[in-house]
Amino acid sequence: MLSIFLDYISDNCTIFNQKCVVCSATNTRNGICQPCLDELPELTGERCPVCAVPAPENQPCLDCRARGDALDALHVSYEYCYPLAQIIHSFKYHKHIELAGVLGFVMWRKLGTIPPRFDVVIAVPLSNERLAERGFNQSELLREELPGPGSRPPSPDWCWRKYNTRPQASLGRDRRARNLADAFGVEHRCDGLCIAIVDDVSTTGSTLFELASALKNQGAKRVEAWVLCQAFSTFT
Repeated sequence: MLSIFLDYISDNCTIFNQKCVVCSATNTRNGICQPCLDELPELTGERCPVCAVPAPENQPCLDCRARGDALDALHVSYEYCYPLAQIIHSFKYHKHIELAGVLGFVMWRKLGTIPPRFDVVIAVPLSNERLAERGFNQSELLREELPGPGSRPPSPDWCWRKYNTRPQASLGRDRRARNLADAFGVEHRCDGLCIAIVDDVSTTGSTLFELASALKNQGAKRVEAWVLCQAFSTFT
């Protein structure tokens, strides 16, 4: 099933062909037709405002209370499942970077109501090793597609990943946190700045918390995360 989906994307999703990436309808805007856009898997119900897991009365969950207040809020556009999971997989691992446009569009469709109070918008950085292997930072490509605020574009060395951590997807919550300990560096002082972090997929939020902590240590006033999809891990 996935191979058929990837073959379709390879044949049809170029900047010169605006067929819908989900159903192949023609004459679509931004690479996805309105019916498919309306059917994308939105998060519903009461959720923790910091990590988006189900939580009563939209209050911070116990895990986020224990982790502290480095990350002030998490804004998630959709749940990580069909069809977005397949599109993101093709984007990241099959180098279909032309999909950044449609993913950025569907992401901003949900994020566009966020008040423009941010001084800068940054992407979660990759390690040098991972960047060399993949050839691009998918979160940076998403950031570039967002039309929202960010009046101070970050320089290439605004923040960086100090070392190549183990893939987070195979680790439980506690091991994810240890895997990312002191993983990020921030080049500039961020005194008084409100900063948004862009990422493609979040599961436990460990990556976002660690980067937010590094930014807060450099004086950031507020750090929020803008994420395309939330994946809900079965690991504990």
